[in-house]
Amino acid sequence: MITESLTISRRAFEEGTGWLLKPEGACKGDVCIPLSDQPMVASSDSDSNNDLVDLVGIAEQMGLPLVADDKNGVWALGPDSVGSRTLVTAEAPELTLPDLDGNLFSLSSLRGQKVLMVAWSPY
Repeated sequence: MITESLTISRRAFEEGTGWLLKPEGACKGDVCIPLSDQPMVASSDSDSNNDLVDLVGIAEQMGLPLVADDKNGVWALGPDSVGSRTLVTAEAPELTLPDLDGNLFSLSSLRGQKVLMVAWSPY
C-alpha cells in the first residue's frame, strides 16, 4: 500500500491492506492480530470508518515493513505475512551472479540506486 501520509483513514487502511480493524485487533479471515489502542487516532467524526490510523504504530504491532521514499514524500506499507516472514528491511543481501556475457555482477554495485529484482523459477 502506497500513501502520502503516515496517518490515514481507517477505511483507506482496510481497503489498502485487506485487514479489518475490530475490537479484537486487526483481522483477515480467521486470523486476528491483537492491537493496543495506540494505532488508532480518534477523529471528530462519529463514523468509526473515518477514524485515523497511525501507520508507524500499526506497522510495528503487526510486524509489517514500512519504507519511506523521502525524495517523493511517500511511504509503502509492506505485505502481511502470518508467521513473521515479512521483510524487516528493504536492503537486499550481497548477491553476485554471472551476467549474460559470463562476467560476475554484484548487486552491491547498485547501492544507493532503486533496483527492481525479478525472480523466476520453472517449478
